[in-house]
Amino acid sequence: MNEDQFKGKWNQIKGKLKQKYADLTDDDLTYVEGKSDELLGRLQEKTGKTKEQLKDEIDKW
Repeated sequence: MNEDQFKGKWNQIKGKLKQKYADLTDDDLTYVEGKSDELLGRLQEKTGKTKEQLKDEIDKW
């Protein structure tokens, strides 16, 4: 998934992630253009999943 695809899906996915991983905050889920790797790193820390696992999960939604 490239940066544009990620950006386009992100608003749809935020709510689903917050439901699935209750300890994620709005700050954790703030997407800044060009910072998808940083965001995935934060999600990785909070969920214990790899970046590839998270990308696959996001792609499925």
